Amino acid sequence: MRSIVSVRDIEALIQRGGSPNDLPGDAIMTPLAQDRLRQLSAGDQPQSPAAGPKTRSPSSAGAATGFDSEEMLELKRQICEVGRRLWQRAYVDGNGGNIAIRVGENAALCTPTLVSKGFMKPEDLCLVDLDGNQSAGAKKRTSEILMHLQIMKAQPRAKATVHCHPPHATAYAVAGVEPPTCMIPEIEVFVGKVPIAPYRTPGTPEMGKLVAELADKHNTILMGNHGAVSWSHLSVEDAYFKMEILEAYCRTVWVASQLSPSLNTMSQEQLGDLLKIKQGLGIPDPRIGLRECELCDNDQWQPGAACGEQEAGKPPAEKRNGEIEALIQTVTDRIMERLSSGRGARS
Repeated sequence: MRSIVSVRDIEALIQRGGSPNDLPGDAIMTPLAQDRLRQLSAGDQPQSPAAGPKTRSPSSAGAATGFDSEEMLELKRQICEVGRRLWQRAYVDGNGGNIAIRVGENAALCTPTLVSKGFMKPEDLCLVDLDGNQSAGAKKRTSEILMHLQIMKAQPRAKATVHCHPPHATAYAVAGVEPPTCMIPEIEVFVGKVPIAPYRTPGTPEMGKLVAELADKHNTILMGNHGAVSWSHLSVEDAYFKMEILEAYCRTVWVASQLSPSLNTMSQEQLGDLLKIKQGLGIPDPRIGLRECELCDNDQWQPGAACGEQEAGKPPAEKRNGEIEALIQTVTDRIMERLSSGRGARS
């Protein structure tokens, strides 16, 4: 079994006079352990625990990158505002969730680690390059920034990313069920089909890779047993809007499923009209260009579910189910008759 190495393990190794080269080659590194290894590889000397955490002064690095400029301050305020909304809507708990905005060819603003998104201040935010190396900010950057950066690398149009844990959407991720389609116009236009990336340890490159692979065709992605992440080509507020739309949709479908096992869906032609609107807005969707008969695939959510009207010449599901039940009853009756005849002959 592969061992898991934490930042404490690395510090203990250093105190014993060891080197990161002594760590097992196949070990799984926690996000903070990965950060510490990057510091060591950059020549950062280990410090005594009594000295407290090492901080970075934003004055020198910030001046060189524009980190303290008015333009950057406005972006920091936008991140703090989105963080406040996420916390107020209970899309994040504790210090969970993270946000990033791309601010240059090789730079991004991001939230700090171990800080509630509901109480962030502009001075808490961090500046990193697209490899995750922090260049400015007094607090340490989020350990999950690598996923945001991998999305930005895989999807050059991604200007901002938001990751959080909205309860109803996350429930779908935990159940391993993709939210159904063809039910509400808003999600079809602004979000679309929401895939699920397999679970990997949060903050690891493996997790970021699996999510980023889906970012080319989807702007909102569920993360197995974890939460959701969205990206926007417009702004961080727009990325946040996608979370509101996703969570409201998942909650609505869940409530509706308690009212009836059979939910109304829009027709394939109606969905096609929405996809035309979406294409005009420049929002990606893998269903754009498909034939109408290929637009919906809800079998995973509810076996037998289909979009809109039934296929021509195909009886409704209720009728087919009734025919199957009648056939089962007929076979059962005949078996019971034979058993009864057998018992009568033996008596």
